[in-house]
Amino acid sequence: MTQKVYRTELTPLSFLERSALIFPHKTAVIHETRSYTYQEFAERVYRLASHLRALGMQKHDRVAFLCPNIPALLEAHYAIPAAGGILVAINNRLSSHEIEFILQHSGSKYLFVDHEFAPLIEELPLEYLAQIIRIEDTGSSEDPYEQFLAAGSPEPIESWLEDEEETISINYTSGTTGNPKGVMYTYRGAYLNALSEVIETGINSSSIYLWTLPMFHCNGWCFTWGVTAVGATHVCLRKVDPNRIWDLFEQEQITHYNGAPTVHIFLVNHPKAHRLEHQITVTIAGAPPSPTLLGQLKELNIRPIHVYGLTETYGPYTVCEWQPEWEELSASEQARLLARQGQGYVTAERARVVSPDMQDVPHDGQTMGEVLMRGNNVAKGYFENPEATARSFEGGWFHSGDIGVWHADSYIELRDRAKDVIISGGENISTIEVEQILVQHPAVLECAVVAIPDEVWGERPKAFVTLKPEKTVTEEELIAFCKTKLAHFKCPTAVEFGLLPKTSTGKVQKYVLRDKAWAGKEKRIN
Repeated sequence: MTQKVYRTELTPLSFLERSALIFPHKTAVIHETRSYTYQEFAERVYRLASHLRALGMQKHDRVAFLCPNIPALLEAHYAIPAAGGILVAINNRLSSHEIEFILQHSGSKYLFVDHEFAPLIEELPLEYLAQIIRIEDTGSSEDPYEQFLAAGSPEPIESWLEDEEETISINYTSGTTGNPKGVMYTYRGAYLNALSEVIETGINSSSIYLWTLPMFHCNGWCFTWGVTAVGATHVCLRKVDPNRIWDLFEQEQITHYNGAPTVHIFLVNHPKAHRLEHQITVTIAGAPPSPTLLGQLKELNIRPIHVYGLTETYGPYTVCEWQPEWEELSASEQARLLARQGQGYVTAERARVVSPDMQDVPHDGQTMGEVLMRGNNVAKGYFENPEATARSFEGGWFHSGDIGVWHADSYIELRDRAKDVIISGGENISTIEVEQILVQHPAVLECAVVAIPDEVWGERPKAFVTLKPEKTVTEEELIAFCKTKLAHFKCPTAVEFGLLPKTSTGKVQKYVLRDKAWAGKEKRIN
C-alpha cells in the first residue's frame, strides 16, 4: 500500500463531525433560553473557522478567548483548530496585567472577549492584535460575535492537520509565583483524554452535562470534546451559582457535572440541597476531597468519582476506580478509600511515587515520595519556555511536585504538595490528614492547614477555617475535637477563622496563608 489506509491522525474535531452526522437534530447545546442542535452547532463552528481563514489566519496562529462558559467558548474548541489555529482560553478571573502577559507571550493574533470581561482589556496596549471581537452573548443578530459567524460559511472546511502531535491549545497555569507557563496540548492527547473522560464517567448520548467547571481550565478537563464525542448535551452556565445549579439539576435533568471540592462543598451545604430522584455523576478534583464531603454527596444521590491531575496532564490523569468488594464496607470506610487518587486513566500510564533518586517507594501506604507521570495524557511541554520544560520533565517523566504514598493495591494517595509537608520535632505531618479531621466538625465548612514556625518543635500546624452560616465554634473547641481523632502532635496549635484565599478554579492558595504565617522570617523552614 502506498497510503496508510489503516491510520488517520487523531483529532477531537472528528467527534463533532460524527455527532452532527448521527445526531443532527438532537440538542447539542443549551444556554439560558437558547439551544442548538448538533447540526446547528457544527454549522456555527464552520462559520467561525471559515471567517477566520478568510481574514488571513495562518496555520498555528494563536486565537485567544476571554469568556465564561458560554456557547462561543465551546464553539472555539472546535473552530480554532478546524481553522488550523491554536486555542488560548484565558482564565477570566485574572487581572489585566496577567491577561496582557498571556496575550503577548502566546503571540495571540485574534481576541474574542465577552462583554462582562471587556473592561479588563480596555486600558491594555493591544495594537499587535489583528482584531478584537466582542461577544454580547445574546444570540441576536446585533451581537458582534453573531455577525462574525454570519460572515462565514456553514460548510465544512479542509483540514490543515498533518500530525496529531501538533499543538491544539495552550493553557496557562495559574502559577503561585512568577509568570504563568503555557502548557501545550496535542490533538492526540486531547482526543485520548476526552475518550477517557467518557469511559470513566459513563457519559453517553442520553447524558446531560452541566458546565460548572471552567472551560478555560485544562479545556474543561477535555469534557469540551468528550461530551460531544458521544452526542450528549452541553448545558452552559455563565456563573457557578449554587441556587441556579440546584434548579438546573431538576429542570434540565442534569446527569453529570465536575468541579473542585469547593464547588461541591457549597452545593451540599446550600438551602436547596436535597436527595435527588435521579442520580448525578460527578468528578471531583483539584484537592483531595475529605471522606466527609464524599459521604455527603452520596446521601444526596450524587455519585462522586475522585480523579486527580494537573494542567500538565490535560486535567485528570488518575481515577480512584471503585472496587466491588467495597460494597460490603461501612459508608465511612468507603469514603476513606474513595478519597485516594487511585491509578492512571484507561489511556494513561501507571503513575509512580518515587524517592529523590527516582526509585519507586515501597507499596506500604506510608513511605512518601513525589508523584510522576508520562505518556499519552501528559502535555508536550511549556510554550516558549525550554528551561521550565527541562525542569518539569526531567528524566523522561513529568514531575508533579505532589507528595504521596503508594498502597499495596497499587493505588496512590496524595499526602501533600511538596512544600506543604510539616516537619514537627522530626515527625512528618500531612496537612491533608489534619484537614480531613477538621471538616468532620459540624460547624466547619472548609479549611486549610499550613506550617507555622515553633521555637520548640521547629514547625507546628495552624488551621485556617471557614465556618458554615449560623454555626459557631471556638479555637479551643476545634483543637480539642482534633485531639479526639488525631495524635496530639498532629493537632493544630492555632486556628484562624475567615474566608480562604483561592485560585479561579477553587483551589485554596496555601502559599498566601504561608506568607502570612512566615512574614518576617528569612527562611520558610524552621
